[in-house]
Amino acid sequence: MAWNIGANDVANAMATSVGAKAITIRQAIFLAGVLNLLGAMFIGSHVTDTIRKGIVSTEILSDPHMALIGALSALLAAALWVSFSTLMALPVSTTHSIVGAMIGFGIMAGGFSVINWGKFGAVVLSWIISPLFSIIIAYVMFKFIVLVVLSRKDPFSWALKLSPFFIGLTVFVVVLSFLFKTPLGTSLALESWAALVAAALMAVFSGFAGMYVLKNVVKNKKDGAEAIFKYIQVGTACYVALAQGANDVANAIGPLAVIYFLVKTGTVGAKVPVPGFLLVFGGIGIACGIAMAGHRVMDTMGRKITLLSNTRGFSVEFAAATTVLVASKMGLPVSTTHAAVGGVLGVGLARGIEAVNFSIVFRIMLYWLLTVPVAALTSMLIFKILQLFIL
Repeated sequence: MAWNIGANDVANAMATSVGAKAITIRQAIFLAGVLNLLGAMFIGSHVTDTIRKGIVSTEILSDPHMALIGALSALLAAALWVSFSTLMALPVSTTHSIVGAMIGFGIMAGGFSVINWGKFGAVVLSWIISPLFSIIIAYVMFKFIVLVVLSRKDPFSWALKLSPFFIGLTVFVVVLSFLFKTPLGTSLALESWAALVAAALMAVFSGFAGMYVLKNVVKNKKDGAEAIFKYIQVGTACYVALAQGANDVANAIGPLAVIYFLVKTGTVGAKVPVPGFLLVFGGIGIACGIAMAGHRVMDTMGRKITLLSNTRGFSVEFAAATTVLVASKMGLPVSTTHAAVGGVLGVGLARGIEAVNFSIVFRIMLYWLLTVPVAALTSMLIFKILQLFIL
């Protein structure tokens, strides 16, 4: 499952940077591999819910053998679906794959009554809300860049002059995302006002420091504003890769931690601790997935939906990060994959409907709709087979 997260979810972090030619595929694989591993090891969750996202009632865990088979079925089912999607080069949500697989196990173990259908409704709602949010933010951000930078007589000078604003805005969202969304932020437990003040101070400092660095680093003025946004975009991509390692490692390691805890102690509760070596194991798995198969989904998102430049890539990554932050604060279980695809669609639409390859967009959406039912049915089938051999 960790390998699959690396192979499929890496597109969220690096695809637009590769598509906009800010970095090569090799550089993207190296950066995403290292940052995902660091995110998983140092800021990944050290405690995991045994039943992810509260979708399935924890009452069915009273039988340890049932929990063991359920965790194994869910892992295998989710991994199979994400592997198939990666083979088709289509981005899907690994979180929703695990949710679907857990629903399948829950139905087999305790019937339909153990599923929290209200929570599941919020997941369904997120399929519509997160891409829509992201489309709007990416569209508005790109149009804004066109208005204040690209339509000017000297776009390079204007991009440099306004770089503190764009860098500061990005840092503000990134810092808040770390403080509100990652396990590291949870352990710091800052009040909302303190988090806002910390993010604002870091945004102002980073904005002006970034402009100073850009003045000394970017010498080639021929590429205009794109030369400036190339560096800002890579910085945003690095944040997404780090946060991905911190958050998504639990999707792979959560069920494995349940199995490990069960074998070691013979019992299991609603939450179990995740040993450090399992986080490292998950981080290495994610990095291997990126290196071995990350290019497939990256190519779809970075090149096949619409033509990307550095300013468009920046708009996509800013929209995805903002959507995930805002939706998470609203309590919606959004997927970074959905937000990133929405962002690419948004900047594509900013150039007109003819600039978007809708055949690939419809294929991606079909796979999103299939994720939960296919993962659930596969999990039910695997659960039944394992039950025959183990119970």
